Amino acid sequence: MTVTGPLDGIRVLELGTLIAGPFAGRLLGDLGADVIKVELPNAPDPLRTWGQAELDGQHVFWTVHARNKKAITLDLRHPRGRELFCDLVEKSDIVVENFRPGTLEKWNLGYEVLSERNPGIILVRVSGYGQTGPDAAKAGYASVAEAASGLRHLNGFPGGPPPRLALSLGDSLAGMFGAQGALAALYRRSVTGRGQVVDVALTESCLAVQESTIPDYDVGGVVRGPSGTRLDGIAPSNIYRSADGSWVVIAANQDTVFARLCKAMGRPELATDERFATHGARGRNQDELDHIIGSWAAERQPGDIIETLSAAGVIAGPINTVAEVVNDPQLRARDMLIEHYDERLQRNVLGPGIVPVLSESPGRLRNAGPARPGQHNDEVFTGLLGMTAEELEKLRSEEVL
Repeated sequence: MTVTGPLDGIRVLELGTLIAGPFAGRLLGDLGADVIKVELPNAPDPLRTWGQAELDGQHVFWTVHARNKKAITLDLRHPRGRELFCDLVEKSDIVVENFRPGTLEKWNLGYEVLSERNPGIILVRVSGYGQTGPDAAKAGYASVAEAASGLRHLNGFPGGPPPRLALSLGDSLAGMFGAQGALAALYRRSVTGRGQVVDVALTESCLAVQESTIPDYDVGGVVRGPSGTRLDGIAPSNIYRSADGSWVVIAANQDTVFARLCKAMGRPELATDERFATHGARGRNQDELDHIIGSWAAERQPGDIIETLSAAGVIAGPINTVAEVVNDPQLRARDMLIEHYDERLQRNVLGPGIVPVLSESPGRLRNAGPARPGQHNDEVFTGLLGMTAEELEKLRSEEVL
């Protein structure tokens, strides 16, 4: 039998929609889990219609987070639908959901009910603010979570409006923490035999990646704010315009790396200049140092800058658009850009590879995701629950499936 990855043999029921829950499911599926996506019979995941690119009315965002999954339809609002879901829970390891807190309980599918059917079940719950606390009942989106957590306040330029990244970063962070929590709970289950709830909030996921902002404020009253293209006090680490007008990132804020940069620029004396000789001094004289490096970069082509600095052991690179990324030889060499056949589009589609790379049991791309809601109803309900064709047809007529 072909092993699909380190999570081969683990079954996941995904109730999530859009990004946060489905990204957690995708990460588990990438590592080999058998992920079964559950959609309402007449209300499929809206992600099927999201994305900036489409072909013949089919949007390609879907294939990013639907890959390595099967799809069934099941109305959890219907008593028979809930009963069938609990039957599937008995044969599964993880449930992922990102409904507003209380929704599963309203359907009588809370953790207490699920764990009675399967004491080992792990319930990953992704929400805007978490399952407890005064804001728990609020709906949450990444845009608000990024703002409420303080993350968006750090973005942009001083004095300007706080922009968002052109991605739903908060959703993806929550999905990653959800998958991480599921893996930790799986390990703990191997010790205790019991499952547990993994409670992930979008706001807290955004807060968790903010480095030292909280202790900086607690100890020194420092409110870190936006700093444009650089980090205040960390120098040099900025973007510099090259001779052809494109930007190059140069990061040499460590003393030893800065000395290499100075030598590569033909200015070795700068490494011992009292204005720049230490980390603190460079931070205090950041504008002056950026001007010196910027003047040097402006006279050179971007490729020459990167080649010269890389040869000298200085970290430098281009700011790529996706048009450059898809042709990046490093990413290609590591299978981080992989093609898969999309049944909806009737063609191969390029997508991101599987991260991280495991040496002994790597994950792999098995399919581009279910083309249709309920595509695997027969396989799942017959194969896992032993239902007959007649039973399935009756459920369809009752709009349970």
